Amino acid sequence: MASTSSVTADRFGREIKGLRISVTQRCDLACPHCHREGQAPSSREMSPEEIERLVGVGASLGIRKVKITGGEPLLRNDIVDIVARISPIVSEVSLTTNGSRLSGLAHDLKTAGLKRVNVSLHTLDPKRYMRLCGSEDISEVLAGIRSAISSGMNPVKVNMVVFRGENESEIQPMIEFCGGVGAILQLIEFEGDRESSNGSDFTARYFPLKGVEEELARNSVGMSVNELHRRKRYVLPNGGTPVTVEVVRPMHNTEFCSSCTRIRMSSDGRLKPCLLDRSGEVDVLSPLRNGSSDSELSRLFLKAIGNRRPYWR
Repeated sequence: MASTSSVTADRFGREIKGLRISVTQRCDLACPHCHREGQAPSSREMSPEEIERLVGVGASLGIRKVKITGGEPLLRNDIVDIVARISPIVSEVSLTTNGSRLSGLAHDLKTAGLKRVNVSLHTLDPKRYMRLCGSEDISEVLAGIRSAISSGMNPVKVNMVVFRGENESEIQPMIEFCGGVGAILQLIEFEGDRESSNGSDFTARYFPLKGVEEELARNSVGMSVNELHRRKRYVLPNGGTPVTVEVVRPMHNTEFCSSCTRIRMSSDGRLKPCLLDRSGEVDVLSPLRNGSSDSELSRLFLKAIGNRRPYWR
């Protein structure tokens, strides 16, 4: 039964409604741009029972939505069990994946309670996919997107990180692809922390989406705003097949951080107040394994929430 508890806010007045959980650091691709959820290397993973209990503690504090991520979460043989355990606790469970294993799992995940999915796909060109992800085979990813849609997941989002000199020319083809299959396209600016964003390597790859968003706004027939991060969604006519494009621009964006309603949990059971800032992390898995009560774990959640601060301000 989904929790109806009141929502907890951090000291900046941001209500914490979502929990993003990494369930593994393992991955079958090798994307050089992967931020690994801001987590230090670790082989420790939480069991389905531990994830269920920690989600229950979060739900008691008002967390309504859970996003499962990794690494590649579908590498876990128990991923369907994880979804089945936590879906009754919150109002929505979603998942981010590279899509390589999605086609064979989409139906079971939907039956277990997965409502929606984000699939990372930065290009439709196999050679470019090799450069960006370390594999030439995008056929399984495309099949996974279609399987998720046919299973009834809604929405299915395609996450496209845009890189300067690499795939910015593919934005329009990706819009047309998403319109054709019935997915939402999510355009994402390549992100770095304050230190790396001043470096030459980052500058060479960073492609600002401001101009793209302005063009989307000019050509759109409708616009809405995602509450999380105040991200704008544009509906484009796309030759008679409307398609929604959402734009994610976190860099140097005070509105992005001021509207963040999510806390994160690493695959080794550490609550992270922010993707880009490791200060303020709180270990909850070790206390759980040492016999802490739910009330003690709640206090650790509240400690991590109290450590939250806007990164870009």
